[in-house]
Amino acid sequence: MAITPNHIRTTLADYLDQHPEAKTELAVVLGLLDNGDDLTNRKTLPGHVTAGAILVGPDGRIMHILHNATGKWLLPGGHLEASDGTLLQAAGRELTEETGIAPHVITPHSQTPLHIDVHPIDANPTKDEPAHQHFDFRFLFRTTADIGELQTEEVSDAAWRELESISDDLLRQRIAQALR
Repeated sequence: MAITPNHIRTTLADYLDQHPEAKTELAVVLGLLDNGDDLTNRKTLPGHVTAGAILVGPDGRIMHILHNATGKWLLPGGHLEASDGTLLQAAGRELTEETGIAPHVITPHSQTPLHIDVHPIDANPTKDEPAHQHFDFRFLFRTTADIGELQTEEVSDAAWRELESISDDLLRQRIAQALR
């Protein structure tokens, strides 16, 4: 069953219950939902929902992937697919696809995202995509496993990095709080 607008709205409401200070930043997502925009479709503009994973290893380091399209080290994640039933499932799917770590050795921390990030995406002429925004619902996961076989179409490397390597101050603080 595909992710529904109601599921996105409920997940967002749960997040805002825990982080009411984010309401202004995330008002754009609520507005687009109110307008009836299909935020699960990667062609929806000015933006759409994506699902991200913050994977913490047994030593407390965070998994990063070297994304082929951007050439940047990022957290695993990506666009939603019709087979995803929830945003948490989408984040887990992206995590296992990109890192090769089996789903049975990954444990979600919560059904509620640890962080929702609104960020710009540059235009991609090769995919005929204009500049737009991603509304990235990021979930925290834990594992005892190491990196598996990478999804080389999208990822060229993966590495465990220290928490301090997370450049987003708020995300770094939330991860640190969750790990206490």
